[in-house]
Amino acid sequence: MARQFLPDLFGRSSGNDVFSNLHREVDRVFSDFGRGMPALSDFGRLGGMALKANICETENAIEVTAEIPGVKPEEIDVQLKDGRLTIKGEKKEEKDDKQKDYHIVERSYGMFERSFTLPGDVDAEKVEASFDKGVLTVTLPKLPEAKSKAQKIAVKSAA
Repeated sequence: MARQFLPDLFGRSSGNDVFSNLHREVDRVFSDFGRGMPALSDFGRLGGMALKANICETENAIEVTAEIPGVKPEEIDVQLKDGRLTIKGEKKEEKDDKQKDYHIVERSYGMFERSFTLPGDVDAEKVEASFDKGVLTVTLPKLPEAKSKAQKIAVKSAA
């Protein structure tokens, strides 16, 4: 029996040709790729925009900065629990202009949430958060013993 290498000229496929098998395998790989992960479309959303954040580690602390424009400090909830820093809140609609023939809403609104797993060497009692000009800064000081954990490891030649 001859194996079919090209799909039928009329767009039908027997399902056993090389291209159909390849197509199914590629689909399977991509469908398995996102399993167990939060939906990317919902990840860190802020009124239709992704909550953008930077994480920087220094010798003494871990600093997380997140852009949250149009939100008041009291509308932001920052929590540290079981080694996870969570930033969440809600951006509320601010201007609703109703005129004779039109209706304008100039601000978006919606819930946002983003979590980060941190190393276990953070001093939870000394964590500080500040908010200035739409940027949230969370400073997570390291425990004293965490500062001395790093050590230089000599690299030897294999020969």
